[in-house]
Amino acid sequence: MSVLSTAAYEEEIGGQSRRLVLRNREIERFEAQYDVGIFALWDQLSGRGPAPQVRHVRDLVALALIGGGMADRAADQLVADLGPDHNIALRQIAFRALGVAFIPSVLESDKKKRDGS
Repeated sequence: MSVLSTAAYEEEIGGQSRRLVLRNREIERFEAQYDVGIFALWDQLSGRGPAPQVRHVRDLVALALIGGGMADRAADQLVADLGPDHNIALRQIAFRALGVAFIPSVLESDKKKRDGS
């Protein structure tokens, strides 16, 4: 099973609502840059392993922004401009972005909850 290209959602980053998508392209780009695989990072983000490195979290969020349509440099700059006080929130965003990529049906169940279905 592959990661669906339509598994997109929005998060507030840098004071604005931003579209996030992690497709195979972004995941493979992450894995090419680091020695940590995406499943190892998933385990770290979900508390089943050592804490993730800040650079991994920030880069994954930037890649999700790129997957959502933001230009590479703009995504990198947006994340770089966020101070260390944003790192906990970025970790949570990275976890959710990866979760949506792996389990896109979670978006449908959230929509049903909001709609009262």
